Amino acid sequence: MVEFEVPEVDFSRYTNRQLAAVPLGVLAVALLIIAGWTAMTGAPVTPGIAFTGGTELQIQTTDSPAQIEATFDTPVESVQPIRSSADTYIVTFQADGDEASASAIERQARDAGYTVESSQSRSPSFGAETQRLALLGVLIAFVGMSLIVFILFRSFVPSIAVVLSAFSDIVIPIALMNIFGIKLSLGTVAALLMLIGYSVDSDLLLNNHILRRSGDFYESTYRAMRTGVTMTLTSLAAMAVMTLTAFLFGIPLLPSIGIVLVFGLTADLMNTYMLNLSLLRWYKFEGVAR
Repeated sequence: MVEFEVPEVDFSRYTNRQLAAVPLGVLAVALLIIAGWTAMTGAPVTPGIAFTGGTELQIQTTDSPAQIEATFDTPVESVQPIRSSADTYIVTFQADGDEASASAIERQARDAGYTVESSQSRSPSFGAETQRLALLGVLIAFVGMSLIVFILFRSFVPSIAVVLSAFSDIVIPIALMNIFGIKLSLGTVAALLMLIGYSVDSDLLLNNHILRRSGDFYESTYRAMRTGVTMTLTSLAAMAVMTLTAFLFGIPLLPSIGIVLVFGLTADLMNTYMLNLSLLRWYKFEGVAR
C-alpha cells in the first residue's frame, strides 16, 4: 500500500511578501489573459453550443474528419472522434440551432451515407438564457460563500484571505481554458462551482487550525497541511485519472470537466498554502490580532 507523507515546510524562511508574490503574480497574469480574450472575442471565455446555440450530430462513418467537414454546406465547428466506438464522431455546427437547420444538417449526413446515431440542437435565444442562468449561479454561489465566510470569522483579513483564494482558484482555470481551447459548457460551469467548494474547504481547514485551535502557528499550519494537502492531492489524482480515462475512451464532456478541476485544484494548493497562509501570518503577528 502506498503511503503519502506531507513534508513539513519551513515557512519561517520566507517573508509574507515572498509567499504572496507567486500566487498574486499568477493571478495577475490570469486576469490579463481573460481581459485580452474579452477584448478580442467579447467574452471572457469561449462559450460552447449550450450557450451560443447550434447543432450536434453523432455519426458513424469510415470517412476522415476532413472528409466529414467537406460533406456539409454548414460550417463545421469541430469533429471529435469517440475512441470507445470505432468510426464514430461527434460533429458540432455553430449554426442557428432551429429545427429547419438541424433537419437540413441531418439530411445531408444521411445523404452522404453516414449513420446518424443521435442529433440535438439548441436555439441561440435559449442558449443565451442558459448562459445567463449559469453565470448567475456561479455568482450567487461565490457571493453566498463570501457571506458565510465573513459570518464565520467576523474579521476582515481571515475572511478576505479565503475569498481571494477562492476567486483565484476560479480565475486561473478560466484563463487556462482560453489557452488550451476549452469552451465553456454546462459541464465546465459545474466544475467551476465544484472548485468554489474545494477552495473554501481547504482554506477553512487552514484558518480553523491556525485561529481557533491551540498550538504554535507553524505547528497548526502543519496539522492543517497533513489533512488538506492529502485531501487535495487525492482529489487531483482522481480527476487526472478520470480525465485520462475519458480521453482514451472518447467520453464527451468529462475530459473538459476533469482538466478544469485539475487546473483549479493545482491552483488551490498554491493559493491556500502561500497566499492564504501569508495573510494569516501577517494577521496573527503584525495585524490587529497581535
